[in-house]
Amino acid sequence: MEYTQLGTSDLKVSRIGLGTWAIGGWLWGGTDEKEAIKAILYALESGINLIDTAPIYGFGLSEEICGKAIQEYGRRDQVIIATKAGLEWDQEEKSWRNSSRKRILKEIDDSLRRLRTDYIDLYQIHWPDPDTPIEETAETLYELYQAGKIRAIGVSNFSPEQMDAWRKVAPLHSNQPQLNLFQSHLKDTVFRYCHENQIGTLTWGTLAHGLLTGKFTADATFPKDDLRHNHPLFTGERFKQYLQAIERLKAFAKEKGKSITQLAVRWVLDQPGVTCALWGARRPEQLEEAAGTVGWSLTSEDLAYMDQILKETVPVPYQPPAKFGPPSRSDLGIKA
Repeated sequence: MEYTQLGTSDLKVSRIGLGTWAIGGWLWGGTDEKEAIKAILYALESGINLIDTAPIYGFGLSEEICGKAIQEYGRRDQVIIATKAGLEWDQEEKSWRNSSRKRILKEIDDSLRRLRTDYIDLYQIHWPDPDTPIEETAETLYELYQAGKIRAIGVSNFSPEQMDAWRKVAPLHSNQPQLNLFQSHLKDTVFRYCHENQIGTLTWGTLAHGLLTGKFTADATFPKDDLRHNHPLFTGERFKQYLQAIERLKAFAKEKGKSITQLAVRWVLDQPGVTCALWGARRPEQLEEAAGTVGWSLTSEDLAYMDQILKETVPVPYQPPAKFGPPSRSDLGIKA
């Protein structure tokens, strides 16, 4: 495994981290707790030391499963727990953004309990909250940092302008933006900013919700409670184009003695500004290829050829809309 420092923090993280969104089950067609725990233990035993989770993943279930697995592992000081705050939900599984001081102070105690720990290594704000001043949120996390409840301060899905505002009030050690071969729209903005300002990054969506594993065909279907059921990456003409790209990328990966999954994750790791690529898994066998992703790099010629494949097969790649992610309180008419 490769390791590196996360921004200006004192955290030494593996360059591949375990993403546990699917482990929570919600929007992923359910989960198997025993298999999920095995996956987390497999990751830790194989050298992955960063486990990324969030309260919203299964409405606490992902954090609870991570807590059980890390307790079973027994070496808490060797695990980097990254979790998040800033989302609220109701009994109907409707969620919205809330990064107020009151919400964060409640969330951290809930997360500490579910994770069975007395500190969190990396605490991240899941989405920017337009109804709460960034200064209020940043000051709250800075207080938690100074109190020793968290070891590093992070955000997720923040723009350069939002990171600028944050850094006027508190340290910022990391950001978690989306990045994969098929969705690289943030490379020249968010990742460049982080690279230039020594802010670490964790990439989410590294395998494009599983599309870059190469296991899907044109007749693939998903249950209605799976986010891929109607996701633009998996529907219509564009899905067929992505599958064409995957076939060509598979052939290129084979020439290098790698799988398309290893090629796709290595591409992310070789982008400027990337610290750690999150690899989502909920069964141990989904992590077996991780070891073959480290210890080598793509050449500039490799990167150019992969870029050419994408341009030729997917002329208009999917990009998330400007208003992306959970709604705000004001969107839903919820009073603070």
